[in-house]
Formats: sequence, C-alpha cells, structure tokens
Amino acid sequence: MSVSGTEIITATAVEIAELIASKQVSAVEVAQAHLDRIAAIDPSVHAFLHVDADGALEQARAVDHATAAGQAVGPLAGVPLALKDVLVQTGVPTTCGSKVLEGWLPPYDSTVVQRLRAAGVVILGKTNMDEFAMGSSTENSAFGPTHNPWDLDRIPGGSSGGSAAAVAAYEAPLAIGTDTGGSIRQPAAVTGIVGAKPTYGAVSRYGLVAFSSSLDQAGPFARTVLDTALLHAAIAGHDPMDSTSIDAPVPDVVAAARRADVRGMRIGVVRELSGEGYEPGVQARFDEAVSLLRDAGAEVVEVSCPSFVYALGAYYLIAPSECSSNLARFDAMRYGLRVGDDGDASAEDVMRLTRAAGFGPEVKRRIILGTYALSSGYYDAYYGQAQKVRTLITRDFEAAWGSVDVLVSPTTPTEPFRIGERADDPVAMYKADLCTLPSSLYGGPAISVPAGLGDEGMPVGLQVMAPVMADERIYRVAAALEAALNDRWGGPLLQKAVSL
Repeated sequence: MSVSGTEIITATAVEIAELIASKQVSAVEVAQAHLDRIAAIDPSVHAFLHVDADGALEQARAVDHATAAGQAVGPLAGVPLALKDVLVQTGVPTTCGSKVLEGWLPPYDSTVVQRLRAAGVVILGKTNMDEFAMGSSTENSAFGPTHNPWDLDRIPGGSSGGSAAAVAAYEAPLAIGTDTGGSIRQPAAVTGIVGAKPTYGAVSRYGLVAFSSSLDQAGPFARTVLDTALLHAAIAGHDPMDSTSIDAPVPDVVAAARRADVRGMRIGVVRELSGEGYEPGVQARFDEAVSLLRDAGAEVVEVSCPSFVYALGAYYLIAPSECSSNLARFDAMRYGLRVGDDGDASAEDVMRLTRAAGFGPEVKRRIILGTYALSSGYYDAYYGQAQKVRTLITRDFEAAWGSVDVLVSPTTPTEPFRIGERADDPVAMYKADLCTLPSSLYGGPAISVPAGLGDEGMPVGLQVMAPVMADERIYRVAAALEAALNDRWGGPLLQKAVSL
C-alpha cells in the first residue's frame, strides 16, 4: 500500500502511529512529509522559529529501528510534534521569542522533552510565541508575528500561537504549548483545534522558562480530542525535579476521550462568562454546542460564579509580579544577549543596556507593573488584594463542584482579530483571556474544543473546566461534543477550511 504525503499530513496522530506500527509507512517518511509541508507553507504562516530537520529525521530513524527489531513502542511513536520555544531542548535554540536569549543553546532537556523522547515522539522544531509567553496574539514575538492559517491577516492567538498554527496548518499533528492565563486554550479556539491546560502541577515545569511560576503549565495541542489526550498522558506525571509537581496518579484521560459519553453528567453554564461583550456569533455557537451536550444526555444548569468578573484584574497583578522576579535572571552576565560591554562599562550599565535592547515593550510593561505591585507601600494594596481575589475565585469553583461535574463557557469572547488591530490597546488585548483566566487562577484543568464558525467565518471554541486532578472529565465532555459536531458537519471542521 502506498501512502501519499497529503494522506500522511492530514492523518490524525492515532492514524499515523498505526501506519508506522503496521509498516505501511516509515517514521522517516512521516517526518519528511511534515518537513516538506513546513518548507512549503511556513514562510507564509511563520509558525516555527527553528526547524530541526536533522534531529527530527534522526529521531524518526530510531523509531523505525525499534519497530523493525520488534520492540514495544508507545502509542505516539514516530508521530511528529511542534514544541513551543519556551521549553528547553539540548543543543536546540531556545529564545522564548526574545532577543535576550537569541542564539542560546540549552545544555539539558526539560522534563517534557525527556518524556516526549521516551514516547518516541519526533520533535520537528521550536515554535513562535509571544515574548516570554506574555501576550494573546503572538504579535509580541521579537521575530515577527505568526499568522492564522484560516486567514493570514489574522492572529492565531497567543502566547502559544506558533504551536496552534502549526497544528492547524497541518505542519504537525501534535504540539506542546504553555498556558499561564489561557495561552493554550485561546489559540486553540481561534485556529479551530483542540488545546488543553492540565491541572497545575500535573505536568512538570522543570526546563520550562518561567513567566509566572504559580500559573505556568505546559499542555497539548492536536486536531482531535483523542490525540490531545494521548499527548497529555505522555507528558504528565510526577517529577521530583519540580517542587510544584503533584505526586499522584495521572487521571485516565485517554479512556475518557474514547468514552465520549456525557449521559448522567451535570454541566454548569457560567452566568458570568457569556452575554454582554461576547460577539453574537461566538455566543450562538456556544449556545448550540450546549444544546448538543444536552441532547447527548447531559443535564445542563446555570451556575453563578460572581468572583470570576474580577479574574482579569487579579491576574494582571499576580502574573506581572511573578514575572518581574523571574525575569531578573536575564542580566547579561551568564548567557544570552550582552550590550554595552566595551571594557569600561560597569556591570550595572551592561545589565541596563542589555535589558533595554533585549526586552520588548510588553515584557517591559509587565516587569514595571509587577515591580510596582510588589514595591514597599503598595504590596498589600495590589498584590495582596489580588491574592485574596484568587481565593474567592477558588471558593466559587469549589462551590460549583457541589452541584455540577464541569463548567462550560466560550473559550474567548471574540473571533480572532486582525494583526495590528489591538497592538496599541493592551487592555483590549488582555480581554481575549477573559474566559480562561478563572481556571488558571484556580489551578484546575480546562480544555478548548472547536464549536463552529462565528459570523466572520472564523473558528470559535467551547471551554470545559473541571476540579483539580479531574482532568478526565474535560476530555469526556470535549469528546462527546466533538462527536456530535462532526456528525453535524459531516467530518472535522478544520479540513473544510485550511487549504492543503
């Protein structure tokens, strides 16, 4: 049987793994098909910052050797993946989308990369992102914006926009992103794919360059819920190298994704995350999706979480405060960019000049905001108050779990906006994460699954949120909705829109 390059790149991760395991196609052929796709279209999409063709083919050959020798391989062995450029990988550039780290080659692998290697996943390269994961559009990258494959004039979301765009453009069937306030879920929604934020602490942060240490979480992107669950399972689990890692069994997200059955579940629609301020097309697709879940056997009720309306303000005090501390390590003394070192300059001058040249406007804005919030005389009024709001949001979630199994909302209030449209309005940009921030502050799992097209013909998503370490619930609901919508659309929505 001959398998064409187009058939390979449009296959799901599950299908690719089956083709490799049955020797209908080699892992090298799969990797090469995706490298060819990247070469053909990435100049327009700009999903990748670095393509590691030699490394990917070497990894693929190792999978082929293992398969030929009859060795047991994992369910994703040989499947290509795009890696967000905030996770370190030995000998491969890691920039975090910033000039400060341009050219830096990490001497070690992050735990996520170690687990991807152990699973036999083939890492194609590093993807574009908002600088240090600060943004909702990938316009804040020092290396230029990524474009949405549905419409190249529009943003692909952020900060993990490169990873989302790579999956949506069929440059990779899988990708890793990170989610601090919505940076997996929002890009997934606006590019028409699936993206999940696991429970905070469920996936190791060792080797993930920190933005906000109490919020950052790596997670999976894919074009189907099952593929997303398989990648989630591959990277999750306790890691003694991460002091925030949860020492508990990984929920069986794969079985939940295969189950795709919501009969008997109670689903809560969050009153505060819909209505005024949400585009009509977004609200309409959300309402239709909820109706499909009800038709599939779920009981749907409205739930009020009054503190959710304060999540935006709390997040933009907590996250910048933590970033102002974490980014202090970029001092031009140990690695990365160094400016002004002419032999006569003091260390302080070199640090000041390097940071001025190396950090972009959004990063500087958040460092200044966070430093102010943590400063003497203002700590209690700003950072301290924000943490109290975080507690109130957690209490709203805990109260909700007394009556429902999951909560749902639109993933983001609008369809993807045009590149440059919000560049001079930071507050408007921040509002793209309005729906995703509460679960980030709480620490529970959440997923975005495609819900259809808005009034402008661009994808929108539905978000499912669940209790801490109940990650299997988000996959069960997402898979049921995916099945219902595929029946309505006659197949995956993405394949009907993005040109091959």
